[in-house]
Order: sequence, then structure tokens, then C-alpha cells
Amino acid sequence: MKFLIFITLLFNLGFAAKVIPLNSSKVCQKCHPLIYKEYKTSMHRKASIFSDEVHKAIWDKHPLKKKNKYTCKKCHTPVDKDLKVLPQKNSAQLQNPISCVYCHQIQDVKEHAKSNENILTTKRDTLYGARKSEKNKHDVSYSVKSSFFGLITKEEGSPFHHIDFSNENYYSGKTCMGCHSHKQNKHHFSVCETDFQQKGKQNCIECHMPKVPGSFTTLKNTKTHRFHGFAGVSQNSEMLAKYVDLSFIKQSNGFSVTIVNKAGHELFLHPLRLAQLRIKISRSNKVIFSKTESFKRVIGIDKKPSPPWLATNVVKDNQIKAYEKRVINFPFKLQKGDSVEIIFGFYKVDPKMAKKLSIQNNENLKFHLLKKLEMEVQ
Repeated sequence: MKFLIFITLLFNLGFAAKVIPLNSSKVCQKCHPLIYKEYKTSMHRKASIFSDEVHKAIWDKHPLKKKNKYTCKKCHTPVDKDLKVLPQKNSAQLQNPISCVYCHQIQDVKEHAKSNENILTTKRDTLYGARKSEKNKHDVSYSVKSSFFGLITKEEGSPFHHIDFSNENYYSGKTCMGCHSHKQNKHHFSVCETDFQQKGKQNCIECHMPKVPGSFTTLKNTKTHRFHGFAGVSQNSEMLAKYVDLSFIKQSNGFSVTIVNKAGHELFLHPLRLAQLRIKISRSNKVIFSKTESFKRVIGIDKKPSPPWLATNVVKDNQIKAYEKRVINFPFKLQKGDSVEIIFGFYKVDPKMAKKLSIQNNENLKFHLLKKLEMEVQ
């Protein structure tokens, strides 16, 4: 028994010493099947122009396309080492433009005015991870520990790579800020900016990678793991609904609806987004009042909207800010028995902009429900 364990240990340690290819994620499936399944549906796996219809639509109209300068590579397809000019339909672009290995080898994030930069570790056999109970361990290699004369064995680490649990960036969410912090155009104007305001333990990871049922690895049975589908406007937005509260108050001459944003940044960050509050009042099964309030950040030149590469200022911004409590009053007098329906949701791309980008018929860009209230007036 002990001899077999020893031989297995030597065999597996051989794998741990090898360089891990940045352009592969499928290799992770063997030990992390649940996480890999989530990753396959994520926007990290669909970040290239061949999988993200919005990214492609914008790129098709970008002036740099005619100059053969694909400047989106740094964040959208960092593992494509063959990319010299324009993206080609290769395995990196189609299968893992932002791979599992790439994200788990980000050692630090260097801040720049235009956009931040991910600094990868030079230890190509090591991946970073987060486990608070082992935060002081920076080089965990694979080992098998036995007890009760070999009757009980316990595996630690991975047979395919070393693990570093000591990187603070994987606990604070800073790892995400290499690509999700801000982006300036050539006019030094911030097209989008997270401007995260942290309260307590809340950060990018807590909200967008919540703990969900299921073991993170086949080598160690755990009840939960961090969600690697990356909840956002494109995928799994229902996971973020808990960070928005809706409430209704009947008043003497009308009513009010309150929206509370419990997130540490603007509710919707990208200027393409459009959030809407939709109100419908019915009396005797007939709609007698309906109203839609829109919330968006519009960028452009002077007072006119423009493409992001031309924008120099904010034309309009009534998006719901970090931790804001927004109260909207409606001067419509309600009666007992009236039915009230309140819907709060969003468009990934403002329908007007979607039409300009010729993607208005895309099913993925329909209105997404985030929160809904239904009640009868007493």
C-alpha cells in the first residue's frame, strides 16, 4: 500500500514540475469539473469577437479595424499568442480567449491612467488560489498523507501544479481590476470606470463569484465552491438581484417606488447599458396607468452621443450610484383594489444603440428582468 502511494506521488510530482500552458482550460476539467462547466458558459470563455456579438459589432465599426490594429487583445484575448494583427478563428479565440490558467497566474495589477495591466507570475508551474485557512502558504505541492497504518489517506495540493494561497489580490478582488477597472480613449476620457467603493467584506469576488453548492475539486470534497460562471449582465444576472431592493409606498395623492443599489459601484457600468423601472396599474382588469423610467450613462461630444472612441464628455448620467437609495414619485392616485406591478430590469445594449450596431434582433439582447413586485392596494 505504502509503496503504491510512493510511486503515485513520484509520478504526480512530475506533472507539477511542468510548465502550465496559458492557452488551455480544458486540462483543468479533470480535477475541477463543476468549475469548468461554469467557465464554459461564462463571458471569459466568450470574450472574443467570434463569441461575443456585442464586442464584434463594436469592433466592426471601430476605425482601428481598417488599420489592422486590434487593441482589445490585452483583455479580450490575452492567451492568443498567434495574434499579430487581426483575430483569426483559432482554438484560443474560440475555446478560451481568457483561460483559467491566465486568470490564476495574475500575480499583480499595475495601474495606468489609460487602463490597467495584468502582471503574470514567472513561476509557470504555479497557480494562485484563495483559501483563508491556508493564506500563509505560498508554495503548496502535491502530497499524500496517510494515517492509521495507511488505512486513511489525505491528499493536499494538486498533482498538476503548485498552488500559492498567499496572494492578497485573490482575496480582495484586485485581480479583476487589470481589465475591469477603467478604460480611457485617445482623448483621455474614461469610457467606463468601476470606481468601486468597498464596504466591509464586499468586493468583486463576493458578488460576482458567490459561493454555490458543489465541491471545487475531485481531490477534496467540499460543500461549496466559488462560482466561475461570473455573474453579470451577460450571464447569470439573477445572482446579482439580491443587491437590488425594490419597495412601494402608497401616498395620499400618489405613490413612490424606491430602488436601493447595495453594490459598491454604479448599478450598470458600461455606457451601452440601459436600466428601466416599469410601472403598471390595473383596475377591474384594465390597465389604467403605465410608466417607464430609464436610467443610463450617455457619453459623447458636447451634448450629442457618440461612439466610445470619439467621446470627450458625459452627455447624461442618471444611473443609480453605489449604495444609492433612489426614490421616484408618481402623482397617480390609487384606489383600494388596484393591482400594482413593478418591474426593474435592464438591456445589455440600449435598443437604440443595438439598432445602430445592427444587432437589434439578437435574442440575447432582450430586456432582462432583475426584480419584480406585485400587490393589491389595500
